[in-house]
Amino acid sequence: MSREIFLIAGLGNPGEEYAHTRHNAGFDAAERLEKRLGLTLRKKLLLRGETAEWSDGEKKVVLCRPLTFMNDSGDCVKRLVSWYNCPMDHLLVIYDDIDLEPGRLRMRKSGGPGTHNGMRSIVEKLGSQDFPRLRIGTGDRPAGQDLVSWVLGHYPAEERLKMDQVFDLAADCAEDWVRNGADHAMQLAAKGGKN
Repeated sequence: MSREIFLIAGLGNPGEEYAHTRHNAGFDAAERLEKRLGLTLRKKLLLRGETAEWSDGEKKVVLCRPLTFMNDSGDCVKRLVSWYNCPMDHLLVIYDDIDLEPGRLRMRKSGGPGTHNGMRSIVEKLGSQDFPRLRIGTGDRPAGQDLVSWVLGHYPAEERLKMDQVFDLAADCAEDWVRNGADHAMQLAAKGGKN
């Protein structure tokens, strides 16, 4: 009997210069899952990302970090979905959101990409927006600051602890989504991801 497939994609930009920046919140959440589950993400050239697999009972779960750079995330995610023949409601995308306060989480079963270029790329490549997503609040830029420098910037020291906690909560929500479904994980995100 074949196991159900679940895909979790944490978005970000590859390379040390982007590590732990606001735009890499999805990578940071994926890293928490990787560590807590004892996984090692390995590069899959065909998928244009790093992946690791594990079993959760009768469910096979694939964790992925796209290596395509944020604005082309859809290429990796489309390849991933096609390779594993995964239904849309079994794909969870984790990413940063400047419209949420730092330290907040919001999960939805579907919806538009908003202003997020990585999500725009995914929606365009998949031809669908009917997949779950978990947004990690990073806060909006101060008035007058360039958006690109803001999202590619690092958290100030006073926010770093809060963000470390929310990355753990995001990993909790992703695991909960696999085990208990989107509705349950949405409640967990709403309860746990508050300041």
